[in-house]
Amino acid sequence: MGLLSEGNPLSWEKTKQLAEHVREHGIIQFINLYHKLKDRQGDVLKWGDEIEYMIVKFDDLNKKATLALRGQELLKTLNEKEAIHSESVKSVWNPEYASYMLEATPGKPYGGLLAHFNIVEANMRYRLGCGVFTTPPSYPTPGDGASRSLFIPDEVIYGGHPRFKTLTRNIRLRRGEKVAINLPVYRDDRTMSPFKDDLKALGDDGSSEEAAKPDHVYMDAMAFGMGCCCLQLTFQACNINEARTLYDQLTPLCPIMLALTAASPIHRGVLTDVDCRWSVISGAVDCRTREERGLEPLKNHRFVIPKSRYDSIDSYLSIQGDP
Repeated sequence: MGLLSEGNPLSWEKTKQLAEHVREHGIIQFINLYHKLKDRQGDVLKWGDEIEYMIVKFDDLNKKATLALRGQELLKTLNEKEAIHSESVKSVWNPEYASYMLEATPGKPYGGLLAHFNIVEANMRYRLGCGVFTTPPSYPTPGDGASRSLFIPDEVIYGGHPRFKTLTRNIRLRRGEKVAINLPVYRDDRTMSPFKDDLKALGDDGSSEEAAKPDHVYMDAMAFGMGCCCLQLTFQACNINEARTLYDQLTPLCPIMLALTAASPIHRGVLTDVDCRWSVISGAVDCRTREERGLEPLKNHRFVIPKSRYDSIDSYLSIQGDP
């Protein structure tokens, strides 16, 4: 999860008015920072992982497990312990997209020695501790709220910082409709054909029915991607050239690691014909309008954008890749 700073997020209409200013000055700021830091040397290589967790309540008597919407409550307790033992804390906890999620990182970053690999899994184990699908019960509101999902209640979104609901709402508003994620269903002898949900029974106004594909599992909210937990790594390189080289080296490795660690074949309770969440999270934050997706002629926008902004890279960055 990126930096969370305090403040009041703008509505999509106000954001749209300032978008060109932010783009222009963001580029200027990047260029100024690049020239300021391009010759900086001597930083020590540091890195660390971020693991996202789901909070689950087990009802042993009824053999049932539900997602517990207690992230904000538990985070307060965890952060209090961190403040007391700030120098010796083994893990640092932060909010994540969903209110049933928490994110944890090591208390201090790892270094560049091979010996540091020996303590990674031990720290991960330390952090693990070990219908209506949330506790307390909450329900989707297709006609109102930030996501307007047929499946995901807005209470699932973390309420302790305005960023998350604002992102959810503004992606939907910028796009002009809800996000639409369609994963091919895994077919066997007993899979009904065509495979299709009765979305009208869930309160659909017809828009989801139009977006859903036959023989696919349809999802309509940011939470389907951002609400899945994952393992991430963050690096601080010694200088900008090393950072650019590291970026390029990770480019072919990342899809290999994604395939080796794929563990998400089930979505909305249905076995799908994919095994990781990459296409789900990419579609969950796809804010392109119909024009930008090439579905309608360009009128209010300048470009057709070929993919979601949360997607694969387009180019290498290292000096070796310079023309």
